[in-house]
Amino acid sequence: MSTILVATEIRQGELKSINIEVFTAAVKIAKEINLTTTALLSGKNAASLAEIPAKYGIENTVVVEDAKLEKYSPDCYAAAIAETARQKDAKVILMGATYTGKDLMSRAAQILDTALAQDCTAYRVEGGALRFTRPMYAGKVRAEVRVASSPVMATFRAKTFKPEENPVTAKVEKLTLSLPEPLTVLEAIETAAAGKLDVSEADLIVSGGRGMKDPNTPEGKENWANLEKLAELIGAATGCSRPVSDDGWRSHDEHIGQTGKTVSPLLYISCAMSGAIQHLAGMSSSKCIVAINKDPEAPIFNAADYGIVGDIAQVLPAMIEEVKKLKARD
Repeated sequence: MSTILVATEIRQGELKSINIEVFTAAVKIAKEINLTTTALLSGKNAASLAEIPAKYGIENTVVVEDAKLEKYSPDCYAAAIAETARQKDAKVILMGATYTGKDLMSRAAQILDTALAQDCTAYRVEGGALRFTRPMYAGKVRAEVRVASSPVMATFRAKTFKPEENPVTAKVEKLTLSLPEPLTVLEAIETAAAGKLDVSEADLIVSGGRGMKDPNTPEGKENWANLEKLAELIGAATGCSRPVSDDGWRSHDEHIGQTGKTVSPLLYISCAMSGAIQHLAGMSSSKCIVAINKDPEAPIFNAADYGIVGDIAQVLPAMIEEVKKLKARD
């Protein structure tokens, strides 16, 4: 029977959390269009993770372990997706819309001579055909697209689907594929500090712009310290705009926007950000946006659910104190 193939992303020996969200989406779609579900685990020690997809309703798991996959090679990983799709008769191929997912799926789509709907935030089935919703033109519009070719391929933005456990007894199969010689190999990944939340996977984000001031100045140092303190109190990740990361004030790993990471948290607190369209493109799908800016005409207020007009140096300490009071009640 034809299947929906979920291409997974493994980082440092673990499945990224976005995979579980895509498992949930695949199970829902499979019920609507009468297909089975299959997870593809590729890379070194992938077999150790083979039982996880079944916890979320995936009926079959395919494990591909090959010496060419010990280090990340887009050429080999894309080929693994394409060849597995052919062997398993995949009518739909899904993956998370991470940097890796967007890269691999576009390469696999080229190999399979089909189209790809990138960075989708919703789907629906009409007449047996899948239609995807995706932001376009820096988030100014939301387009509904249909992949007319086969297999249908799409990537889903993080936080689009709430993971749902649905344990099944799954079949696990090890597959041997004929992979090409890698043209490029990723030798190392520079990661954030241990324990630091990734903005692309966080439910809560506190993000700062250039209005926070240079952290090398006393005022800026205090502002950024308060931002981090608020984030720590509520269990949030910290983010920033591109000018902030370009100036070296914050890590590029925190950059949210059209040329950075795309996020969809439950709560996004924007601190001293003007709301440039490039930044909005990366966070406009947040469920609730709270904007803090001393300029009442700042564009960020047009996207915000709640707005605070005020100096960040005064607003952040006040918010911190209120959060402390609430936590003390608990």
